[in-house]
Amino acid sequence: MKTLLLIGMGAGDPEHITVQAINALNRADVFFVLDKGQTTHDLVRLRLEICQRYIREPSYRVVQVSDPKRDSSTPSYTAGVEHWHAQRAEVFTRLIEDQLAEGECGAFLLWGEPGLYDSTLRILDRVRAHGCNGFDYEVIPGISSVQALAARHRIPLNDIGQPIRITTGRQLSANDLDNVVVMLDAHCSFDAFIEHDVDIYWGAYIGTQDEILIAGKLSQVCDQIKQARAQARQRKGWVMDTYLLRRRT
Repeated sequence: MKTLLLIGMGAGDPEHITVQAINALNRADVFFVLDKGQTTHDLVRLRLEICQRYIREPSYRVVQVSDPKRDSSTPSYTAGVEHWHAQRAEVFTRLIEDQLAEGECGAFLLWGEPGLYDSTLRILDRVRAHGCNGFDYEVIPGISSVQALAARHRIPLNDIGQPIRITTGRQLSANDLDNVVVMLDAHCSFDAFIEHDVDIYWGAYIGTQDEILIAGKLSQVCDQIKQARAQARQRKGWVMDTYLLRRRT
């Protein structure tokens, strides 16, 4: 039986790796790396750095393949994601069938936490549904950007007795401004709520040397965040940011 390990690698700091993750790294014969192109080379570099840092016997191999690009021009967001997942499933199937021998252990180093806004588990379901069943897999949890955001701003995510909502910028609404964590917001959706009495705790590249943290009343720091985000994206070619909105009391 072939084995796959889905290893949560944290939000950017190599020291986010857990002991459980280090043990998993040292079980792997091959690491599969999906390359999104030159603009996100940092994401590949960090994965390789983690392997070099924590693997005791460097006999592993690395298989790097191009990651299919999601077509953001598709009118239906859901249909676009479904098509992208189907393309990724084809790539995963080839990796499992052609690059992983019987009895070997392969691994994906996944940004943050494999169970939170990551598509890999869904894609493996697709792989199995299409007939590639000769493997088992394990999930090793990681530190998400949500946890790292709270730690870096030194805040609890929730008020006493209150729930937390985690959503995307696309789904953010005026009804969600009490302890709402927003991920995957490419369009600064918070800008629509500057008239509301809320605080924002924003962070980009959390845990890395490029980390940016801004916090304050949304109406006062909104433009500062938008400018910092735009400059960072122009400089690096990509942005990973997360923020918490909390209604002021």
